[in-house]
Amino acid sequence: MTHLVDINTENLIDAELLRYARQILLNGWDIDAQLRLKSARVVMIGAGGLGCPASETLVRAGLGHIHLIDDDVIEASNLQRQTLFLPDDIGKPKALTAARMLQRINPLVKSWGTVARLSEDNAYELLDIASGKPNLLLDCTDNFATRDMVNRISVRYQTPLLSASAIAMQGQLALFEPQLHTGCYYCVFGAHDIDIEADERNCANSGVLASTTAIMGNLQANAALQYLGLTKNPLTGKLLLWDGSQMQQRLMGYRQDKLCPVCAV
Repeated sequence: MTHLVDINTENLIDAELLRYARQILLNGWDIDAQLRLKSARVVMIGAGGLGCPASETLVRAGLGHIHLIDDDVIEASNLQRQTLFLPDDIGKPKALTAARMLQRINPLVKSWGTVARLSEDNAYELLDIASGKPNLLLDCTDNFATRDMVNRISVRYQTPLLSASAIAMQGQLALFEPQLHTGCYYCVFGAHDIDIEADERNCANSGVLASTTAIMGNLQANAALQYLGLTKNPLTGKLLLWDGSQMQQRLMGYRQDKLCPVCAV
């Protein structure tokens, strides 16, 4: 766990004003947006192909607090796409190594890692619900079964969930707000569409182009920045589908399944 800077969320210090100057100049993004981002706490599940680019962009942009949860270690095959790791990191825990690198990238943030596998049984402790719910959960895992489990945790604790996936040359992205009863991951990918227990496709057994995770991770960061800084969900009721082989992107609408066993009960 790494805590190098005691952040004052009431204002921006000179170092922050200098570092984030180009961002603050944006139309629609001002000091208040930067302060909201600075005060936000994000929990990221998965510090791999999606988690590396998503977390790096968020930290460079000025996210205040990020907690990475992952029980895996770095392998040589990860270096093709997991951009926070170097060859000397092989064999080290992903969560701790990524958190240390993020702290080096931007010492003005708080980043820490936990080597653990998130489950419905330990979620209350790992997400530190007792201290207040995170502002956003980022699902950066690599299979349907785990994403379904993270979705159930999101609904249980009424915590917004930004879920991304990347495989081969394709990706998907959605930002669910269970507190608004607008639908959840299961409403979109429930039993009518996939067999969650049987479908275990992931990068290890299906392959993935390095650019796919980089693009989807940064699209995930883009949505998170708007949600945290501007209090805007750019994907309300929409599933983003990205196809790298055709260089195409489209949006598909969804709504809450009133019979959903996860969010409609």
